[in-house]
Amino acid sequence: MTHARPDLGSSPFVFGRRRLLALAAGAAALAVLPGRRAYGAVAGGPLADLALLPEGAPDRRAFAPAEQRYAPYLKTLAPMVNDIEDVNPDTYGFMAGGWWRTPAAWYNARVQEHVYTMAWFYANARPWNPYAGDPALLAALDAALGHYLKLQHDDGSWPEYSPNEHGRAPTGFGLGYLSKTLEVLRGAGALPERQEQIRQALRKAMAWFLDLENRSVWPKPLDYANQNTSGLAGAGLALKLDPDPVLRQKLTDAIAALAREGQSPAGYFYEPRGTDMNYNFEVMLPEMAETWHATGDPVLVDMTRKFTDWLGYNLIREPDGSGYICNVAISARSQTRYYDDTRIDPDRTNLGSLFVPEVPELGAFFSAREDLAEARAAWAADPTPVAQLAKQDTSPRILAHAPFGEAMPSRKAKRKAVARLPYLKRKRFVELREDLGQQYLYVRRPGLYLGGHFGTRATSYARMGLTFLWHPEAGMVVHSLNNNNQGCWGTVLASGAFDANGNLAAEFSGFDDDVVGIRYRTPNSSVVTEVSVSRNSVRRVVTATSAATEQIPLILHPTDVVSFTDGTPVAYGANATATANGLDLRRGRSLVSIRWGAARAVNFRFGSSSYMRDGKRLLHVLRVPHEGALDVTVELA
Repeated sequence: MTHARPDLGSSPFVFGRRRLLALAAGAAALAVLPGRRAYGAVAGGPLADLALLPEGAPDRRAFAPAEQRYAPYLKTLAPMVNDIEDVNPDTYGFMAGGWWRTPAAWYNARVQEHVYTMAWFYANARPWNPYAGDPALLAALDAALGHYLKLQHDDGSWPEYSPNEHGRAPTGFGLGYLSKTLEVLRGAGALPERQEQIRQALRKAMAWFLDLENRSVWPKPLDYANQNTSGLAGAGLALKLDPDPVLRQKLTDAIAALAREGQSPAGYFYEPRGTDMNYNFEVMLPEMAETWHATGDPVLVDMTRKFTDWLGYNLIREPDGSGYICNVAISARSQTRYYDDTRIDPDRTNLGSLFVPEVPELGAFFSAREDLAEARAAWAADPTPVAQLAKQDTSPRILAHAPFGEAMPSRKAKRKAVARLPYLKRKRFVELREDLGQQYLYVRRPGLYLGGHFGTRATSYARMGLTFLWHPEAGMVVHSLNNNNQGCWGTVLASGAFDANGNLAAEFSGFDDDVVGIRYRTPNSSVVTEVSVSRNSVRRVVTATSAATEQIPLILHPTDVVSFTDGTPVAYGANATATANGLDLRRGRSLVSIRWGAARAVNFRFGSSSYMRDGKRLLHVLRVPHEGALDVTVELA
């Protein structure tokens, strides 16, 4: 479908100095603006405001499908640019206003990453982009780049959390945003002196970042691997723009070091010394794809294959096809709980799809191209005005990754990849993966799929013990959260101590038998739990040194029928109490029965966590108090 080009000439946006210029003319016009500094000077006069978009703009229909992600950034551009500091000469060009990254301080180089956003809108003429060639935007970009470059230390690094910090993350991501900005400026023929300054800054940054003896970037052991990968991606583009054989070899060596030291033998990437779904899938993998795009290094494809295998155990697909629920209890940094089957823009994972042609199994976790096309068509037809982005929710990565394109699987290819997921392809297996004193257990039986996390946890975010319970028809039934003691599967002592909130030493048995045994305990043996996993049930026998409470976080659907064994109904999205010896959950043809022996005064508490874009799956937490001993069975029929 085609649409008429909007008449920008008659828009209330276009007036006087804000006239839409051709790119070359725009660059020439700002060579030296009256009353302003020339390129490269330390500071200039007040910056002219960038005009806001008129009411109702932009028109959704004007955007090409793959560029719809630019719309909310277009809406946000002027308010963000107009907050740039232009009074204090010491911080002239600082992107103030708190739009991106914390601390929102003048010394935080990461705040300046939107220089790429500004450069893109200046340099790219589109029917919907009235800022292309705008001299006020170019002046603001020049100022912001001046402040960004001034923050670089003599050794090539940039700070983030304090002025004197020599930071891996701000330097790594800075390499990416500044190299992309340089590429845009060269294409537009804009800010030639700034271009040279950026080129020199990138060389200094690469010399610091690619030095494998630099422990600020390459600590032993390696942690926060996504930060290293960001710098490799930026270096890859910088070296295409400004080739250097010595630095190119250092980049190759650094990619090998990343594979050797940044990926666990279990398959995940270290964040910091454990796994994290958000940083692994949404940051690390896309940065790897960008690095691969620049270098073609096959090491990155091999890393992706190993990570895809890991995802196959830890992204658990809902039978209705709505999406995946993450084994989030094991995540060490963030709380991403699910991914919709079709993820609408803006989506931080998109760039990772570049690996799909090389690693088809990865396609299971991306939107099918036909489904994404339908979602984008629906976005274009939506009459709702495009909303301005909220402060801090303005990640420039969304736009920085867009020019690389995407390689989403077809529906047919995705169905094939989904069918090969371990827990869908096989009905019986036990998988135990170990690293750094951490144990990740996955038990598949015909009637269930169970996850467990034991050993020495990576960070205080992670939660231990049993982490999820899934049924082939009912989908996710029990889901343990991280960084949250109220939404975890485990035992809470009368003192408030929670066994899942700490290390758990575990022993395993029966991996080749019909019944798998797991015995785990807290460091002081205040709680000892013995688990038996059979064909369609999980039995937990808990022994505690004091009175305690069994806590089970259940996901409910609006159509579920739930009641206690004493007849007390449980309403979706509501709290309930009863005196009963069990609870039944009916979901379609499936029945989940939970029994704990004698009748007890129990409560069922509605939690605030919802799942999937429709938000209809809600977490409810069952709490069963006991005197220090409890035998509870979850049976799935």
